[in-house]
Amino acid sequence: MEDGEEPEGDLVITARYLNVEFGEVYPAEIVIEDGLFKEVIPIITDDEDSLDLDYEGILIPGFIDSHIHIESSKIAPSNFAKAVLPYGTTSVVADSHEIANVLGVEGIDFMIEDGEKVPFDFYYAVPSCVPATPFETSGAILNSLDVEELLKRDEMVALGEMMNFPGVLAEDEEVLKKLDAANLLRKPIDGHAPLVSGEDLEKYISYGISTDHESSNFDEAIEKKKAGMKIMIREGSSAKDMDTLLNMDDRLNYLIEEEMAGNIIVDNIDDALSVPPFDFLVCDDIDARDLSNGHLDNLIKKAISLKINPKEAIKMVTFNPAEHYGLNCGAIEEERIANFSLVDDLKNLNISKVWVHGELVVDNGEVLFDVEKPKTLNNFDLNEVKAKDFDVTMEMGYVNSLMDETTNVYLIEAYDGELLTGKLEETLFVRNKIVQPDLNKDIIKIAIVNRYGGGNISNGFIKGFNLKKGAIASSVAHDSHNIVVIGTNPEDMACAVNLIRENQGGLAVVSKEDGLEDILELPIAGLMSDRDVDYVASKLDDLHDLAKELGCTLNSPFMTLSFMALLVIPNFKISDLGIFDFESFGFTDLIKQYLN
Repeated sequence: MEDGEEPEGDLVITARYLNVEFGEVYPAEIVIEDGLFKEVIPIITDDEDSLDLDYEGILIPGFIDSHIHIESSKIAPSNFAKAVLPYGTTSVVADSHEIANVLGVEGIDFMIEDGEKVPFDFYYAVPSCVPATPFETSGAILNSLDVEELLKRDEMVALGEMMNFPGVLAEDEEVLKKLDAANLLRKPIDGHAPLVSGEDLEKYISYGISTDHESSNFDEAIEKKKAGMKIMIREGSSAKDMDTLLNMDDRLNYLIEEEMAGNIIVDNIDDALSVPPFDFLVCDDIDARDLSNGHLDNLIKKAISLKINPKEAIKMVTFNPAEHYGLNCGAIEEERIANFSLVDDLKNLNISKVWVHGELVVDNGEVLFDVEKPKTLNNFDLNEVKAKDFDVTMEMGYVNSLMDETTNVYLIEAYDGELLTGKLEETLFVRNKIVQPDLNKDIIKIAIVNRYGGGNISNGFIKGFNLKKGAIASSVAHDSHNIVVIGTNPEDMACAVNLIRENQGGLAVVSKEDGLEDILELPIAGLMSDRDVDYVASKLDDLHDLAKELGCTLNSPFMTLSFMALLVIPNFKISDLGIFDFESFGFTDLIKQYLN
């Protein structure tokens, strides 16, 4: 361009911007044409104050959530985009694993088509585990041929999390075919390897699996990082790992050990600590209540509060994921997609404007487009249930004939804010051959009801919710999304399940004693509402308040409840086919056997 010549393009902005790759901020003339950055022309000056800038503040790349299940927000992709754009998110790599377990390819197609209605970049990872395990009943199956065909689509940028790591380690033929297909097509493979270590980890990674978001402690994450994986720091509505993975003491000890081992040279300890040891910030599962208050911007701010350099934190949700997944975005650079935001500064991160493909879509926090109501589709085949369906009878276990008043049972222990569960053994009373919950011990009933026509109902007991009366139920139950219900009595449990049945999906709270009955309807696959984030968030607030009235003490009871059926996370879970022990990776008896 000749001196004095005006740049040509659809949009020309003179402003300070963040060169996220190199962590530098300086003024530039940015030319945008056909949705791409055509030119980024640095302005060299000793007096920035004299520049005539179009905007105060700093332009930064649009954020990318590189591992998320949109279905967990309870809103459809189009409404999801409208919810997160004001917070600077312009792209996601979404694993449609949830709806695929309900509806297969039809569900994946719905997600793609609904997302195409709005200005937002939806990239997808092909669900690798539908169903997640052979120990549950799902609504659909994606075999290796299905996965291979899906991987050939342009919008599919990766193979989704390979949560069937026992299948990988056992060299299951179908599992390996899926991995081979992704490797052949040169598409990254996301991992899911909670507590996998040593030789098992090396074998798991050897098949080309390159990321992990399941590290629950610093040492676990570092081992995976050193083995070659890129580590996603998850901070969702239920699972929150950032405090653990960015713990200052652990990071300091790690730097000291690495320097003593001669692996690194630390000139300035504060500067070294400000660089995160891991790669991405992701949400994985986040509900509408949290989305109504922020998205990746909140994760960046939290990382900054943990003494991570703001530029490095932003890089974890822009340049890093774009490079890993081969996305043509994530930086304000020539020939990249012009997705970017205007912020006041890099620490407070107040976002005032957002552009997608060079078009202004958010101005002063207001989204500049409307969303049409999503269509609904579903897979629901369930007869009305009865209270007696939720009785745990003596015939379900093996008990010494002398033990006719009490029996020992194995039960799930749930933890607030965690996907991991514990396995406990407790003594419960038996009345009229029915094993009773014990509210004084915080032991209530849990059941999974098959909603795909099989008629299976599996019963057990759980501790950790502190429910004192009533029942809570959900048609969101990872990963097969049958109905999960907890309760203090079978009558309320049956009522909650039937309420979900009548609405073909939803989250329900019931207490006949209080005349209480409410539901958030989820008509899209029993996973998502056809309403916007504000409606869903408000309804979730109401349901959370009702759950508290019943005594529940968890911060996110429905999200936590949904993971009680997630068999691929340790340690003790439940499916519609029975009680599942992760340690043995198989079913186990609910009632402890007594040997004569």
